[in-house]
Amino acid sequence: MSSPKPIERPQTGAPLVQLQGVTKEYRRGSETVHVLQELSLSIPSGDFLALMGPSGSGKTTLLNLLGGIDRPTSGSISVEGTDIARYGESELARWRAHNVGFVFQLYHLLPVLSAERNVELPLLLTGLSASERKVRVQAAMQLANIGDRAKHKPSELSGGQEQRVGIARAIVGDPLLLLCDEPTGDLDRKSGDEILELLQALNREQGKTIVMVTHDPHAAARARRILYMNKGRLSTEPEK
Repeated sequence: MSSPKPIERPQTGAPLVQLQGVTKEYRRGSETVHVLQELSLSIPSGDFLALMGPSGSGKTTLLNLLGGIDRPTSGSISVEGTDIARYGESELARWRAHNVGFVFQLYHLLPVLSAERNVELPLLLTGLSASERKVRVQAAMQLANIGDRAKHKPSELSGGQEQRVGIARAIVGDPLLLLCDEPTGDLDRKSGDEILELLQALNREQGKTIVMVTHDPHAAARARRILYMNKGRLSTEPEK
């Protein structure tokens, strides 16, 4: 069965992210493992890009490079015209804290904290006052439609609700870029569809630029466009 085509919508802005000639290699003993090979990619502001491909194809590695978690072996990664690969570790950490929100498959919520305290965590690294943090947390939880569970701990939430808390945490700092690694991979279809609808709303109504790694063609079809990764290279068509 062929994969569904993504919903086509017009792009809403100039390029936010530009990759030029990006490679990523790792050393494994005496062997060099080539993960990404001469990738070039433009992500416009307001895009919703789905990355698909087999396990080990380099999707998560690319996501980590976009989020400043890892560095390319060669090539440039420019965000708003600044090559983030040139930042030192402390500069990169500050840039990441202010510009990137991460959504994970397994949520990574702290079980001893309430939902609202989990959402607040990224703001503790900023200079915001407690009252300012409270306003931002409430706004993010309302956007994620999880405000009525603010006082609940993760053990008192469903998987879909936990992921909503994870998304609220990712957007609480109003990041430029929202990076999602299999955000529906641990959810049933109904809960997964609700999360995908939320991501679409954040993209459409809040203008969030989203890059989502997924194995699920149903999830990828919610994006504005799909690219396929295979053996460290990007293509507009899946591997035959």
